[in-house]
Amino acid sequence: MLDPADPHLVVHSRMVFLSWLPADPDAVAALLPAALRAAEDRRVFMNQYVVDDGTQTSGLGAYSLTYLGVGLAGVDEPGGWWTHYLCSSARVRGYAAVRGAPVAAGHTWLEQRGGTLVAQTEVDGVPLIRTRSLVGDTGHVVRSGHHRYLTARGGELLHGVHPYLVEPVAPFEVESVDFLDPHHPVHPLRPANPLDITEGFYSPRASFAYPGGWGALAHGPPAGDPSGHQVPANRARSGRPSGS
Repeated sequence: MLDPADPHLVVHSRMVFLSWLPADPDAVAALLPAALRAAEDRRVFMNQYVVDDGTQTSGLGAYSLTYLGVGLAGVDEPGGWWTHYLCSSARVRGYAAVRGAPVAAGHTWLEQRGGTLVAQTEVDGVPLIRTRSLVGDTGHVVRSGHHRYLTARGGELLHGVHPYLVEPVAPFEVESVDFLDPHHPVHPLRPANPLDITEGFYSPRASFAYPGGWGALAHGPPAGDPSGHQVPANRARSGRPSGS
């Protein structure tokens, strides 16, 4: 059993991070607790990643994960509210659950053939989400920063700031994001048609940390902030990842 107060490091995971405008903005906003308000554009974020070997972590072991969530108004750091956390490892699920993550079992795989990358999330062996992208090679660009993610435990809002460092490929073009099961609880987060990607990246070498412990959020983001989800200029369009 991992101590949930301990930080953990993951290096060189293979990661696809995307954000898009949803097909049903009202359904997306309805997934938030009353204390939080969705970003004005109701953007959704998703991270599909694979940690291939236990030596890439400080104790989490090998695992794969897809998490999804809703961007928030009034949150200075990029990030948002986690709505789903589909992880292949019971060890990681236990660690994240104590931190308030909405954990469930799931498996994610990434496969690249030539310049095409497919990322697929499965639950009980059944495909749930499939992303198809055109990808190039990594160069000398490195993206770094922090993400703030919010969860809830025992009726209390929690938050953690996750540092990250990634080496994105270029070019990167998303061809499709398909939600394959209309009956699964992730379906309200499906993208609009035509697809409107607000940001994204693929990195074969993405590193990040789970922060040490999570702090209680004494007050929700300011409900009156009309500017929505703010991104500092040096982070905008950077393909920033989650740190989780």
